[in-house]
Amino acid sequence: MDKVRKMERVAALTKILSDRPRYLFSLSHFSELFGAAKSTICEDITTIKETMSYFGLGTIETVAGAAGGVRFIPTVPASETDELLHELARRLAEPDRIIPGAFLYMSDLLFTPHLMAKVGEIFLERLAHLAPDYILTVETKGIPLAFMVARAFDLPLITVRRGSRVTEGSAVSINYVTGSSKRIQTMSLPKRALPAKARVLIMDDFMKAGGTARGMVDLVQEVGAEVAGIGVLVATAEPEHKLVDDYSALLILHDVDEHTKVTDIRPVLTTGEPSGNRK
Repeated sequence: MDKVRKMERVAALTKILSDRPRYLFSLSHFSELFGAAKSTICEDITTIKETMSYFGLGTIETVAGAAGGVRFIPTVPASETDELLHELARRLAEPDRIIPGAFLYMSDLLFTPHLMAKVGEIFLERLAHLAPDYILTVETKGIPLAFMVARAFDLPLITVRRGSRVTEGSAVSINYVTGSSKRIQTMSLPKRALPAKARVLIMDDFMKAGGTARGMVDLVQEVGAEVAGIGVLVATAEPEHKLVDDYSALLILHDVDEHTKVTDIRPVLTTGEPSGNRK
């Protein structure tokens, strides 16, 4: 192939690295791909790293040693995070989103890829220290959110079923009680989906009393794995004491008034404090 110019290498490297966040690429891979010396690739990586840092688009991390390489770590500046969470809160507070039973219609936001991609990167920033091996959610509305979190972490996504499927082989099933309606439901997980002793980050789109999250915790523990943490897009302020003890939410729903069509939902900003956003 013809000699690849620096500008072309930098453009291609940026695309490859950003397409797979947190994945460790060896320098040899890029050296063979572009027909260039490792020292040349290192210079290109430095250019990308400085540009990413300047524009607040993420960081390029290099790992030394024979098994080392380079990877892209997405980051969202605090100002951009807070702006996005304010925007989500504003949109969720729109009067026509209120559903009978004091619920909010969220599906359009959950199924908007660029929004959930950014939300996934925010969860990565806030929960990376938990060092999970897998991301886990329950079908179905939370799947787009969990999938984007899995992409940001570069980890496999596991979906818990409400019931079992013969196409997935033997499964572990449990009955759990929903925290809000007190109904008994069933959820199952294929035995081959999650190795014992793996660390699992549980993701869900909405939490009220925490019954579904509690069910996922119990199911993970039933197969011998460990819950590293729980992430939730929207959690209600009440009940204050939920069926799970520790979770990280991006938005807190304080009140939904079906008569006045007023919703009080507040983002949890980068300082860790909810911000007033009453509409």
